Amino acid sequence: MYIIIAIIVFGILIAVHELGHFAAAKAFGVKVLEFSIGMGPRLLKKQGKETLYSLRAFPFGGSCLMEGEDEETPDPRSFTAQRRWKRVIILVAGAFMNFVFGAVVVFILVSQMGGFTGTTVTQLADGFPTSLQGQNGLMVGDKLMSVNGERLYYVNDFSVFMELASGKPVDLTVQRDGKEVTLTDFPLQKREYTDDGVKTMRYGISFNGIQPTAGEKIKYATYTTLNYVRLVRVSLTMLFTGAVGLNQVSGPVGIVSVMNQAAEGQAFWAALANIASISALVAVNLAVMNLLPIPALDGGRIFFLIVTFFVEKISRRRVDPKYEGYIHTAGFFLLIGLMCVVLVSDVLKLVHG
Repeated sequence: MYIIIAIIVFGILIAVHELGHFAAAKAFGVKVLEFSIGMGPRLLKKQGKETLYSLRAFPFGGSCLMEGEDEETPDPRSFTAQRRWKRVIILVAGAFMNFVFGAVVVFILVSQMGGFTGTTVTQLADGFPTSLQGQNGLMVGDKLMSVNGERLYYVNDFSVFMELASGKPVDLTVQRDGKEVTLTDFPLQKREYTDDGVKTMRYGISFNGIQPTAGEKIKYATYTTLNYVRLVRVSLTMLFTGAVGLNQVSGPVGIVSVMNQAAEGQAFWAALANIASISALVAVNLAVMNLLPIPALDGGRIFFLIVTFFVEKISRRRVDPKYEGYIHTAGFFLLIGLMCVVLVSDVLKLVHG
């Protein structure tokens, strides 16, 4: 059941994205030939006044096909006939809708939370190494500001960036008595602590609680949404520096699998909350990734609009849209190739558990 819900959610994310393009195109009078949800053969279709609305077999993808999207046509309502600023807005609209969708889901989830945890140290556990305490270590009242240069706002950030450090010493910046102190190569690691007779692996630090007032909920939700953008940057940096391999990248199948795993063993509403939380993260990820200057993506199209603007200003000659079409077509096939590689990787992960 949760796999079906996850697939539906993924389809909704794609539909929201394409709906953004569709709404912006219609608002500017651009002729939309087809608005489709999914990929592959059409299952359902309905011809509107000028737009064909269709539902396709595979729920991973979608499109908003506009007149003259990749080539110049004589139709004054074609995409290429529009002013550049209008084309940019149409292209950005899809990512904008994904971002708004993610933000709305986060606000809904946060509105149900009973409190948050900050980064001010309120207690060090019994057995916390004495070598890591005091003026050259941590003290009660210290506010943790950053780990390896990454700003901390809530305890979630501390957990994420400590995990990314993989047990290695970190540069930990704390605010103490109004001043910032950096603890260089600080060997903070998870250790075994006993709480009420139960042994757990943790850092041995307790942090301050934050009351869930309306203002704090808005602040936390806003920060969480923007933090998803930061996590995209961190993930891409790790990918390009080789800190993670391509086999650790997930596509639609992997995302659906993660959603299902997050829901398994949970009560129904808790499972839905977990799926919704991952959906919000994926929605913001889609928004950011789609705006990267990569051919075939909206960001690539926007990049070429900017480049051709300056080329035409300098050369005083109009750039033929077909050349941009060639580049996007090549980028599309490369993107499909990458998706196939990720798909195989996702399937192998499922097969091997």
